[in-house]
Amino acid sequence: AAAEIAGERGYESTSISAVCERSGLPASSIYWHFKDKDELIASVIDRSFSGWVQAWERGVRVPQSISREEAFRGEMKQIGRALTSFPDFLRLGLMLVLEHRPEEPTARRRFLEARRTTAVRIETFYRAFFTDLSAEDVGALARITLALADGFFVAREADGVDLAQAFDLMASAILGAAGQLSQRS
Repeated sequence: AAAEIAGERGYESTSISAVCERSGLPASSIYWHFKDKDELIASVIDRSFSGWVQAWERGVRVPQSISREEAFRGEMKQIGRALTSFPDFLRLGLMLVLEHRPEEPTARRRFLEARRTTAVRIETFYRAFFTDLSAEDVGALARITLALADGFFVAREADGVDLAQAFDLMASAILGAAGQLSQRS
């Protein structure tokens, strides 16, 4: 209920009373588990992010007979599919980041932590795949990946873009960029 309301109204317009109304729970039940709205939204971000990571890790088992490029594409598409199943952390996190609130709420901080964790995971994945690239180049590819993922997510929300297909396209872009960076070295 909290994820739905925050997704519809934004952080500021989300209230415990609205969550109570939507969920059918009394406020005392919500306050028993969460100090305030900020902790509730932070918990939604944590739960969604954990679900996304687990779905990404489950992944698709790819046959050994496929090429490294096909394996890379499969992994990227899995990341997009997982995001389709667990979008709340990114939706809420992007709203919190774009609001530029003067104080940094717990929920925003949790999203930024999740984003840093994601960047490290992507860099680790890319280092294993693009063994000939420098750490700096791998970091640049990871930043591009995060930016494209953000954009594709917004396009999904606005235009219904299929994230698995978008992440497949992103795989082509990353493979091409990695090839250019490799030639430059």
